[in-house]
Amino acid sequence: MSTDSELIRRSQSSPPEFGALFDRHAETVHRYAASRVGAEIADDVMGETFLVAFEKRARFDHSRDSALPWLLGIATNLLHRHRRAEARLFAATEKSAGRLAAVASVDPDELRDVATALKKMPQPDRDTLLLYTWADLSYDEIAIAMNVPIGTVRSRLNRARKTVRDLTGTTELQEVRNG
Repeated sequence: MSTDSELIRRSQSSPPEFGALFDRHAETVHRYAASRVGAEIADDVMGETFLVAFEKRARFDHSRDSALPWLLGIATNLLHRHRRAEARLFAATEKSAGRLAAVASVDPDELRDVATALKKMPQPDRDTLLLYTWADLSYDEIAIAMNVPIGTVRSRLNRARKTVRDLTGTTELQEVRNG
């Protein structure tokens, strides 16, 4: 099986090759976007992500085999355009915490507090935390996705953990991971 890097390289001379990259990662990109802004807008974000990636494929760092961190970085940047939708999703989570908690077997107050914490943290910290918790990226992959040094990722996650801990009393970040 070809690496993502090989697919992107081949797509330079044969654009249809890029379709295999879509087939490989579209579901993950969509799931990440949906967790941030809901399924309807996630469709648009996913499509835009692959369009931008296709247009910028010549800039891909071929020292990396996987394109997933790169794709999720593009998606994160596109999600910034949809901040109002994300804010509505957090507000809806706060309001419907009781119903969601019953379905997810989670304390409704904790769920409400997590949504509040996400709304209150600075955007770069929130993006870093959500790439870690909802997209399940490693620190190295987050650094690639956000185009920042790994030390910045560590600092942002530390601040995000503190914000969540201060507002929820949750001591383990794993408790914040989206099912």
